[in-house]
Amino acid sequence: MPALSADTLTLPRLAAFATRTDWRSVQKIVTAHRQLEGEGFVVRRPFPSPELSLADPFLLLDHMGAVEYGPGEAKGAPWHPHRGFETVTYMLDGAFEHKDSTGGGGLLTDGATQWMTAGAGILHSELPPQEFVDKGGLFHGVQLWVNLPASRKWTPARYQDINAGDVRLISSPDGGALIRLIAGSLDRYVGPGSTFTPITYLHATIARGARLDLPWPADFNALVYALSGQGHVGEFGQPLAEGQLAVFGTGTALTIRAADAQPSYARGWDVLVLGGLPIREPVARYGPFVMNTRAEIIEAIEDFQAGRLGQTVVPHHTAADLDPITPADRIGRRGR
Repeated sequence: MPALSADTLTLPRLAAFATRTDWRSVQKIVTAHRQLEGEGFVVRRPFPSPELSLADPFLLLDHMGAVEYGPGEAKGAPWHPHRGFETVTYMLDGAFEHKDSTGGGGLLTDGATQWMTAGAGILHSELPPQEFVDKGGLFHGVQLWVNLPASRKWTPARYQDINAGDVRLISSPDGGALIRLIAGSLDRYVGPGSTFTPITYLHATIARGARLDLPWPADFNALVYALSGQGHVGEFGQPLAEGQLAVFGTGTALTIRAADAQPSYARGWDVLVLGGLPIREPVARYGPFVMNTRAEIIEAIEDFQAGRLGQTVVPHHTAADLDPITPADRIGRRGR
């Protein structure tokens, strides 16, 4: 891990910080709980949880693996519905094959991201391909749920397929961290993901003992989740280990540092960094449906039972095809 790597000395770099910086402090550390999903595969879920019920505009974060499957052991999530939000599946190792109720589908593999806007509704399945099931292998991925504002809940469903080579690669000023920017803006750089809700989403690998400082919009929330290894977060260096999430307070920048000692399998400290503009609307949720009112949830259940969620036309796109928030907007605009 990870599937997508690069020589940081050859990449464009973030700007160095001024001496005086409004660092965000760490408000809370949440340890992900384990639970079964789909056909019975284990996920680690830092939220929603008793410690963190909502991270507006994010609804859920599931860490799948890393796990070495033997032949016949790999499992997935067969046909199920969604309405009212977006699922972002980032595959570090292994593969997932998706199919939808309109006959679409595709293969998500090492370093790629599938951005599904469920919007008005869709049925789909996410399963490891048969070849992977037969042979087994390393499986590691993350699924993030991003809420949609009420004005976008009824957007026609669609996909964005973000290939590993589409991700924006950046280095820290000293070359000690590799940043894979999937969506949103960071410094003067913009990721390929097209978002209805303004967010920034990235995966960083930080070398042993190296520090990563990130500019962060003052009106975004800020979360750091450890995928593997261990490190320290915030100005005062609170420890953060694999499977833990740090929730930051207000400010205009984040600082994190990889521990000097890492597990033997790790090349460094791998973290997800994410944040977004809170929607601040009522949230009604029931399983795979996230709306604004209980009545809308009941409507979603009835539509699913009547087979109406399977009628949405779902075009597949590359990230370049879609831009409801333009690159200029991502850098300069923070409203909806």
